Amino acid sequence: GRVAGAAVDVFEIEPVTSHPLFELDNVIVTPHLGASTAEAQDKAGLAIAEQVLLALRGEFVPNAVNVEVGADIPEAIRSYLQLAERLGRMAVALAGTGIERLRFEYHGGIADHDTRALTLSGLKGAFSAVVHEPVTFVNAPLLAKERGIAVEEARSSESLDFVNLIEVHAECKGETVSVAGVLVGKRDNPKLVRVYGYELDMAFSPYFALLRYEDRPGIVGIVGSLMGEARINIANMQVARQSEGGEALMCLAVDSPVPEDVLSNIADRVQARDARVIELNT
Repeated sequence: GRVAGAAVDVFEIEPVTSHPLFELDNVIVTPHLGASTAEAQDKAGLAIAEQVLLALRGEFVPNAVNVEVGADIPEAIRSYLQLAERLGRMAVALAGTGIERLRFEYHGGIADHDTRALTLSGLKGAFSAVVHEPVTFVNAPLLAKERGIAVEEARSSESLDFVNLIEVHAECKGETVSVAGVLVGKRDNPKLVRVYGYELDMAFSPYFALLRYEDRPGIVGIVGSLMGEARINIANMQVARQSEGGEALMCLAVDSPVPEDVLSNIADRVQARDARVIELNT
């Protein structure tokens, strides 16, 4: 292709007073000012090292030239990056294969900012467990495009129950799975507050088990006993329902992975409509 424009501040031989590039209107030439003092070199080296460390950790690198957002990301947005990533991963894990659309909604004060970095983080989480290659803020949008997955983003300054809320919707085979989360407290602790439309108040855990079943007495005891027999410790458990005797959702945060045969046994015993295990630390 053809280069539309360029900016140059370093030449092979300096100082330079005459060069063919000086005559071109679409080329900007500046003095070689970067890191021209020992102090500037130290600061430039430190800044580069910090950016490399972020990249190696798989975190957001604000000054990367091939990231689809600007370098100036406010702290109000930066603190929600991990939450968006976890919600993206949960939504896809619950929806299963064949995702057709991912919609990221931002409610409250965060909607007043540019939320594209959050959407990138959500996509990173969404694909991290379904592809074999490393997923980054750079290639996550490309992975969605390659798979024909539509990505939508919506913002609203209104949030009924929380100051800020992120909700992710995964559409698959005509059905939509939704999860929502918030940050709470002075330390911005992430909380899972909605799954499948059921209201929760759960701290995030490396391992979750979710069951949907008919609400009736004795289910909590059965699940607890079977988890205990499998030597799986339950760190937290919540049951949500929309009506007595109707469908209920049990969400368990556990300290270790739940083997497939254990989950299948639990699902059979409680006659669960659906049973899923989600791992967030892999």
